[in-house]
Amino acid sequence: MDYRAAFASALEKIRAEGRYRVFADLKRHRGEFPRATWTRADGAESEVIVWCSNDYLGQGQNPVVTDAMKKAIDEAGAGSGGTRNISGTTHYHVELERELADLHQKEAALLFTSGYVSNEASLSTLYKILPGLIVFSDALNHNSMISGIKAGRGGERHIFRHNDLEHLEELLAAAPADAPKLIAFESVYSMDGDVADIPATVALAKKYGAMTYIDEVHAVGMYGPRGAGVAERDEMMAEIDIIEGTLGKAFGVMGGYIAADAMIVDAIRSFADGFIFTTSIPPALAAGAVASIRYLKQHNEIRIAHQERATALKARLLKAGLPVMPSVCHIVPVLVGDAVHCKMISDILLEDHGIYVQPINYPTVPRGTERLRFTPSPAHTDEMMDALVAALETLWVRCNVQRVGGVAA
Repeated sequence: MDYRAAFASALEKIRAEGRYRVFADLKRHRGEFPRATWTRADGAESEVIVWCSNDYLGQGQNPVVTDAMKKAIDEAGAGSGGTRNISGTTHYHVELERELADLHQKEAALLFTSGYVSNEASLSTLYKILPGLIVFSDALNHNSMISGIKAGRGGERHIFRHNDLEHLEELLAAAPADAPKLIAFESVYSMDGDVADIPATVALAKKYGAMTYIDEVHAVGMYGPRGAGVAERDEMMAEIDIIEGTLGKAFGVMGGYIAADAMIVDAIRSFADGFIFTTSIPPALAAGAVASIRYLKQHNEIRIAHQERATALKARLLKAGLPVMPSVCHIVPVLVGDAVHCKMISDILLEDHGIYVQPINYPTVPRGTERLRFTPSPAHTDEMMDALVAALETLWVRCNVQRVGGVAA
């Protein structure tokens, strides 16, 4: 077999579909978020505004966070030394897990190397702990949740239509009454910007004897009076069995975690391969995360400013007649509907206007729903927004993207 030709063919296929991914070489400016320097392929540099960062609040630039990380390096060095079971548990990790448990008002928390790993490891492990488990998963759950559920050693799973609680109840009612059940869903769905009905989902779980597992990665830090997420905002944290989150988005660092009853956390800690066999995050990351969480617990005004910026951008885009997709949160998606056009607009924004926003194409979103996904932060000014809207208005004509009833065609 010509292996090289097979790899070349696979790459050519996605290039032909207009969804070959090209990474921008960026260097952020500390203390000047969302500004960055873009290094082009020829080595030339230019200044850009970043519009698609998941560091939603700019905490990766917060001196409180960076100072804590530098202090930890001075105190403990660089790496953690191994897996948590061997030599990779430090006081920084223990302190972070206590902080996370407090954030979500749970008995315990468990730290993972990323949000992806925390979902994959936790969900697959639940099948080990609960023989005969049936998982009911929202159709738009993140790939990490899907991967964890599929890795559950052939365990039974059912997919309910996105945010369709009537369909979920039909599936729950058809399942054996005495079987262990788990409803897995997200609070904020990051590509569409819609939010789950947590109270109604929990009510169904109680009615049919199911546990609940919520992914709050795009909500922690940004919702609720202390930044614990949508479940805190909706006063539902105590009713959720397992809360999963990330340290790599609004908290501005890196890592993932779950928070739950101490017995649940201990069982997952003891059985999850993705925890047992992975080197723990460096102490500096743990220290930075602790500082970020503590800071955001006390600064609700940042969340208020963040929501105001998202609302302001949506209003500007809608006033310009651009096809903003319905969103009830901080995510601002603009529909393009074609992979080639989506990448073209993204490229021109970067090269000609100094605006960085990556195209969102299949398989992240369904074909025909390709989009630009904007994530305004408290640091994005009115002037930045005006420049963005003006560039988009020009490009919608230049790239032959037609506006039909508020939707790109």
